[in-house]
Amino acid sequence: MDPRSEVVLRQAELFQGALLLAGLPADDLLGQLPLASGWSWHAGEHAALEARFSGRTRFDVTPPETPFDSAVVFLPKSRELTDYLLAALAARLPGKALYLVGEKRAGIERAAKQLVPFGTPRKLDSARHCQLWKIDVEQTPAVPDLERLAQRYSLDLEDGPLQVISLPGVFSHGRLDRGSALLLDNLAKLPTGEVLDFGCGAGVLGAALKRRYPQSRLTLLDVDAFAVASSRLTLAANGLEATVIAGDGIHAAPKLLSAIVSNPPFHQGVHTDYQASETLLREAGRHLLVGGELRLVANSFLKYQPLIEQHLGGCRTLAEGDGFRIYSARRK
Repeated sequence: MDPRSEVVLRQAELFQGALLLAGLPADDLLGQLPLASGWSWHAGEHAALEARFSGRTRFDVTPPETPFDSAVVFLPKSRELTDYLLAALAARLPGKALYLVGEKRAGIERAAKQLVPFGTPRKLDSARHCQLWKIDVEQTPAVPDLERLAQRYSLDLEDGPLQVISLPGVFSHGRLDRGSALLLDNLAKLPTGEVLDFGCGAGVLGAALKRRYPQSRLTLLDVDAFAVASSRLTLAANGLEATVIAGDGIHAAPKLLSAIVSNPPFHQGVHTDYQASETLLREAGRHLLVGGELRLVANSFLKYQPLIEQHLGGCRTLAEGDGFRIYSARRK
């Protein structure tokens, strides 16, 4: 059981009515709270919860329409996403209880101040290195317009400006990260055909690839519902069409690909997690055609080249700078 869930269950008597758990972990919390439902934006956690508690979770960027008497927000990493979640739920809970739970090292005490616009925060419990906070919603906000909360910026690329739209919580929200910038400069001579942008985020790489290789069929894949929504907005803003899907890792990707391009993720919440990236390197060959290419950017300190060579074949470094490297390997 996740320690945050354990803290919630220590106050189980508070949650006797219809309860919404926002951003809940994939543990047994729904089993312990039979009147609760879940709202998740992580495809893997949603799939795991649905497998055990069918019909009791929603995967989306907006809360469910069904009424609930109170809600618990599991603190995400992003402050902007926390603001959105609290406002979206407070708008549905006038005069009712809204809770925030999180780890101390994730900044739960600081995040509790984000409850202030809607009521007076009270700390209910502190255990398992976590805290649970509560407000009674006294100032009910308007339902937030998610697209109006998006950050928009333009990139000056060789083939013209590219408009990028990122929603709260998406990687490198509102700016181009250094790794993606280096990869954008090293997209030449990719095989054409079926191409995947793995870990698409706000859709920067996928949109740039579709414009540069219009004859290719692009698929953009991310585990996060907010990233999937952002990528669709970015594609639309540039008049581009591609397939955007949610899935937990490379196993959710199509097969028979000509190329996989990625700035792979390695953070999950406050924890550093390389599993998705390392699984990509191990399994890319199963998704690529013979001669298909994996091209990715990674921090220079990560020992990815031996892993790529072990599972895919000869690996070249195409470029290096700002603490990042561009790796390329073709399936034999």
